[in-house]
Amino acid sequence: MEKIKITFLGTSDSIPSKSRNHTSILLSYKNENILVDCGEGTQRQFKIAKITPTKLTKILITHWHGDHILGIPGLLQTLAMLNYNKTLNIYIPKGTRHFMESIMRMFVFVGKIKYNIQEVEGKFIENSSFYLEAFPLKHTTRCNGYSFIEKDKLRINKEKLSRLKLPPSPLIKKLAQGQDIIFNNKKISSKSITYKQKGRKISFILDTSYSKDIIKYVENSNLLISESTFMNKDENIAQEHKHLTTKQAAEIAKKAKVKDLVLTHISQRYEAKLKDIEKEAKRFFKNTTLAKDLQTITI
Repeated sequence: MEKIKITFLGTSDSIPSKSRNHTSILLSYKNENILVDCGEGTQRQFKIAKITPTKLTKILITHWHGDHILGIPGLLQTLAMLNYNKTLNIYIPKGTRHFMESIMRMFVFVGKIKYNIQEVEGKFIENSSFYLEAFPLKHTTRCNGYSFIEKDKLRINKEKLSRLKLPPSPLIKKLAQGQDIIFNNKKISSKSITYKQKGRKISFILDTSYSKDIIKYVENSNLLISESTFMNKDENIAQEHKHLTTKQAAEIAKKAKVKDLVLTHISQRYEAKLKDIEKEAKRFFKNTTLAKDLQTITI
């Protein structure tokens, strides 16, 4: 099974702390390196994490608040100076293209870089291995959540295959593709020797107020990465600013039957109470951890 690696480049909310940079998360899978948001200082976090930024293939922007996008100009400028030779695909919420265009007009760009901007909702990328989905969140501006969904795969049962004494040949590939074959004048059905390997799902909800709709979008995620800007005692402030509390993030995870929950977008006001955040969430959803800058998770 191909590894899915998540690198938390930044885990703070709108104001960074000494230990937390502005929001940015990198998902790496096969030849894909997908950046979710690009807060100020993201390219420096790449350096510290020893990740080459020219490996980037896509950027997913959740919304256009500064703590999620102010790293874009510097990152694009660096990519141009490093002779980035791909087309960088940037995906954004519907009706927000003018923000990206404004960013590119506000400074003198040195060099050239090819990039493509696409406003998205629903399924917007699909290949033989995975697809990406964008779904609406309720924040103070237009905002997307995103899911990376790996497709199910047919796998061959190696023990059963050895019993058939099939020599290495294209016949094995046909079985793996779900096709029946004839070997030694005998029909071998793909179903008899294969099994379905369930694809994995990684969901991102960054900056949103609570909504029951979120549950259906992130349902059955192997990993849910959720903002948790406020603790439950500050629920009124969270509601005013359209953010989630730790309890609300945990309840979404529980109701959506996700496997693991990672909390991010942490307010600096809780810098001395980080253990309390995780403890509070665990009361409602046991499989909860609190993200740290430069932390990696491999699935």
